[in-house]
Amino acid sequence: MLSDDPKSIQVSDNSDKNDSRPGSVESNGRIPYFKCSKCHKYHTDEDCSCDQEDSDDQECIDDQDCHDDQECPPICPPVCPTGPAGPAGPAGPAGPAGPAGPAGLAGPAGPAGLAGPAGAAGAAGVAGPAGPVGAAGAAGVAGPAGVAGPAGVAGPAGAAGPAGAAGAAGPAGPAGAAGPAGGVLSAADFYALIPTDAQVVAAGSDVMFPRNGPVVGTNITRLSASEFNLGAIGTYQVLFQVSVDSNGQLILTLNDADLDYTVVGRATGTTQIVGIALVETEVIDSVLTVRYPAGNAPPTIVPTTSAGGERPVSAHIVITQIA
Repeated sequence: MLSDDPKSIQVSDNSDKNDSRPGSVESNGRIPYFKCSKCHKYHTDEDCSCDQEDSDDQECIDDQDCHDDQECPPICPPVCPTGPAGPAGPAGPAGPAGPAGPAGLAGPAGPAGLAGPAGAAGAAGVAGPAGPVGAAGAAGVAGPAGVAGPAGVAGPAGAAGPAGAAGAAGPAGPAGAAGPAGGVLSAADFYALIPTDAQVVAAGSDVMFPRNGPVVGTNITRLSASEFNLGAIGTYQVLFQVSVDSNGQLILTLNDADLDYTVVGRATGTTQIVGIALVETEVIDSVLTVRYPAGNAPPTIVPTTSAGGERPVSAHIVITQIA
């Protein structure tokens, strides 16, 4: 391929020389040639002997028609043959990885590999249901007797057996000590005679029995006309009666405390008010009285001065220690 060479120089009056160019992997090389200024043809000698003038390739070697992108015919000035390929240049940097291609068909299965080492034992599974009981085996030979164990706890008592026959009577034992005397331990009667011992008893006050009757023992004594001492701790039976002219109530007191379970009374008339009760003492020398209870109406009671006859009427308190 030929063209005007910017490096051509004029070497004579009738020719211009074009230098040689070595071949490369990108283009062919060429030998030096000369362009005739008269015939405008290319020659290999400086004198431009137009030994190619009769060629029918005039158009090809005419510089007006030769271009870089056209190959000249063989009659053009000789072109150096392509030299051997030079050594490969260094590999350029690897380009970016292309997209993954479609998966290929699965190849045939390879031979089985060697067995790997055994893995760790897994956790124990849930115990399965118990199997059926097997048939009993033959009895083994009896072993030697073991050491006796400790005695067990005594069992409950059995039912009582039938009564045995009565035994012979034993000899009489010695006489025991004499027990306390029975009956009355102590007793006393205290009384009043109305109208000789006339009195008006206000509510909250005690009835007076100023006269002494029979006395047994020494545990029951008088302290005043209306107060009586119970010297020993024990049980005492107390009987009392008083005739009055109006309605009213009477009650026993022990150590100045009302004994509510001893209250007796009446609503109208002139009959007696009679009471009887057992009194227990917890301390020695307890004090007993017969009282018209506080808060009652009328505010006073009067032992009657007439009780169906001319004789004076008695009022009594009889105290008996029975235990």
